[in-house]
Amino acid sequence: MSAAEAQGRIFFLDISGGRIVTANADGSKPTTILSGCKRIPDGIALDVAAGHIYWTNMGQKFDENDGSIERADLDGGNRRVIVPEGGTFTPKQLQLDIPNRKLYWCDREGMRVMRANFDGSKIETLVETGRGEADRKVVPNWCVGIAIDPEHQRLYWTQKGGDNAGEGRIFRAGLEVPRGETPTSRSDIELLFDKLPEPIDLDFDASSRLLYWTDRGDPPNGNSVSRAEIHRDGPVRRPPQLLVTHFMEAIGLALDVKGKRMFVTDLTGSVYSMGLDGSHKHTILAAQGNLTGIAYAELPRL
Repeated sequence: MSAAEAQGRIFFLDISGGRIVTANADGSKPTTILSGCKRIPDGIALDVAAGHIYWTNMGQKFDENDGSIERADLDGGNRRVIVPEGGTFTPKQLQLDIPNRKLYWCDREGMRVMRANFDGSKIETLVETGRGEADRKVVPNWCVGIAIDPEHQRLYWTQKGGDNAGEGRIFRAGLEVPRGETPTSRSDIELLFDKLPEPIDLDFDASSRLLYWTDRGDPPNGNSVSRAEIHRDGPVRRPPQLLVTHFMEAIGLALDVKGKRMFVTDLTGSVYSMGLDGSHKHTILAAQGNLTGIAYAELPRL
């Protein structure tokens, strides 16, 4: 595949249409590759080498334990369930550790950070912020977005808090529960940022040690993308940098580090492209439904 052929493609989820859509990175030729995703798909991730798309389904009702994770080929074929309904409560953002063949995701109403093998076996809870119906009603307990740094054995996640409540937080912990400890009582959990509008999805640029996230909520800092420099150990030395604002319910986030750009989706149906510093924001697709997760990969153009 030549450089001219591999210009990059995006894959994103439309919950109103129950679709997985792919398009060229400039937004041209949007194509529905899978329909019938009616259980509220939210997080999406790609294993290009294996030719697979993974996505989470939040389920039909957020107060029921009916979330699941599915997989299909990059063209939408060979759809199959990886984590069956009830294996996770309300799975949100999803990330892949391809070398170690692990899926990582946040379980919102389940109040957990979880992982499993690529085939859905060995489902594990890594962090648990609450348990039972009473704790489930405490919105700050909900885990939403996730990013991983396998090289340094770290995971990051968001707990967005209530709508426009300024309760949003971002945490960090190791990929493994410390020996002798449990997901509910880990001693290695670090609070990196708090009092954020509503942090949703995360992505991590390991080369520059920059953590990016979307934020819902009202202006001036909501409906935005921010980033912060994250060192391997020790406290964060600088506050987050607000990069770009004026989205409409910002949700999905995907970095193209090589191309020095990122992609964002919002619930009103738009897909945006901009530089990694937030510059040159422009809409590449509009009126696509109600959009959640997005992923990027270098693949042949459509």
